[in-house]
Amino acid sequence: MKQSELNRAVALATGETIATVKRLGFLLAEPHETVDPDSETSGPLVIDWDELDDQRRMPQTEGLNHVPSWV
Repeated sequence: MKQSELNRAVALATGETIATVKRLGFLLAEPHETVDPDSETSGPLVIDWDELDDQRRMPQTEGLNHVPSWV
């Protein structure tokens, strides 16, 4: 996947402009590996932002009198 293809794919997936994606500087973790953007399988270096957000919203219990705080 070329950098221009990656920029286009990220822009399409996020709704950002290609210029914004270029400014933020997305790169492939392993540029020598082929990436199928339509694959349902994520590699080990892929962050699922929705899953991470869900984990952050889950209350952490730190004892019997813990009052969860939402970040």
